[in-house]
Order: sequence, then structure tokens, then C-alpha cells
Amino acid sequence: MLDRIFLLLLIIGGINWGLIGIFQFDLVAFIFGGQAAVISRIIYALVGISAVWCISLFFKEQELLEART
Repeated sequence: MLDRIFLLLLIIGGINWGLIGIFQFDLVAFIFGGQAAVISRIIYALVGISAVWCISLFFKEQELLEART
């Protein structure tokens, strides 16, 4: 369950970075009142934590395959 939550947050972050790169528009900052707003900073931190967490997903598939054999 945590994997899916963190993956969702990472997708949201990726979409936000895509908007920044293509349109110079920060959706998170727009919705929550700027990049320095506390809620925006919390969301940025959660996306960063999600990215670190999702590194483990690279190794889970291999663990599942090894467990099946």
C-alpha cells in the first residue's frame, strides 16, 4: 500500500516538474500559495521522500522473482 501512495506522489511530482519545464508553471505553488508556503514545502518534501522510497521498487521485482524460483 505504501508503495502505491509513494508512487502516486512521485507521479504528481513528475507532472509538476513537466509543467515547470514546458510551461514555467508550478502547479503546486499555484494551488497552495507559492513555493515558500508551508503546505507547498510539505508536498515538495513528500515528493522527495517518495522518490527515495521508490528506489526500493527497482529491487522488489528481483526479490519477487527470486522468491518464486
